Amino acid sequence: MFDMEALYQLMKDRKATMPKDSYTTYLFERGRDKILKKIGEEATEVVIGGKADDRDEVIYEIADLCYHIMILMVDMDIKIDDIKNELESRKIIDHKVKQEKMV
Repeated sequence: MFDMEALYQLMKDRKATMPKDSYTTYLFERGRDKILKKIGEEATEVVIGGKADDRDEVIYEIADLCYHIMILMVDMDIKIDDIKNELESRKIIDHKVKQEKMV
């Protein structure tokens, strides 16, 4: 079974050891701008797949997007728990109040 924490740790390890022939190493070597560019590309591909109503493509592209977002998280020392805590804090906001804040 897939374990997001294990993937996050693998990414941290790759950043620390920078093994050759690793796509993750390549991203860290190229830096934040490259990582952000890949996030933008993958987000666009999710949108394109969604507009085409292609469920399989959207699943594939969301997985790519998640991977690249996690690379950014490691690069910025953002933990999975940081994201979980942020999402947890949002459920206390009343739906109407949340809607008004978005306008």
